[in-house]
Amino acid sequence: MTPIYEDEHLLVFEKPSGLLSVPGRGPEKQDCLSKRVQDIYADALVVHRLDQDTSGLIVMARGIEAQRRISRLFETRQVSKRYMAVVAGNPLLSQAHAETNEDGWRTIEGNILLDWERRPIHIIHPDGKPSRSLWRCVQAGQEASLIELEPFTGRTHQLRVHMQSIGHPMLGDSLYAPPNILALTPRLMLHAQDIGFPHPFSQAPLMFSAPIHWSADAPFVMP
Repeated sequence: MTPIYEDEHLLVFEKPSGLLSVPGRGPEKQDCLSKRVQDIYADALVVHRLDQDTSGLIVMARGIEAQRRISRLFETRQVSKRYMAVVAGNPLLSQAHAETNEDGWRTIEGNILLDWERRPIHIIHPDGKPSRSLWRCVQAGQEASLIELEPFTGRTHQLRVHMQSIGHPMLGDSLYAPPNILALTPRLMLHAQDIGFPHPFSQAPLMFSAPIHWSADAPFVMP
């Protein structure tokens, strides 16, 4: 794995879709981003994850003290993250009633709970953890829309569950999209495009971007 950024305290990588962030259960699920990185950088430690099918930017710490400090940045919401996704339908129409802020963002709120009998599926449920996501439309197409997303909280599958909850599952989502939406693309159309945070030691502002070229129109991935 080649980082897009490295210094003595942290590393930033772009994870491909289909690669686990950390090892799973069983010998067939040991290949993952963290192992590949640790084979090269022995001091690299995990501070956050992306779903296996989600692509995009991941930060890893170098050493225990860096891990503690970066984890604290996540806990205190000093890390800004922006995702791109292609979702079914046009949420501008179905969510026309939703309040929009001055920058065009709308909010989805819904407690997220693991559906234990169908795990790893998560659902909106009053007993779940409070969760909030922001979204805005970049391009609306005939059958799908390209949107930006910002998670205010960091629950498992949060963005996927929230978009499904308002009737707009992500294309290629094997857990939350119906078969016809799943079949539109060969992968989950969710990408962690931007991440920013103060450096854990110097406090200098850091911002990283890994742009994708997606469209709201088939075949959705632009040349």
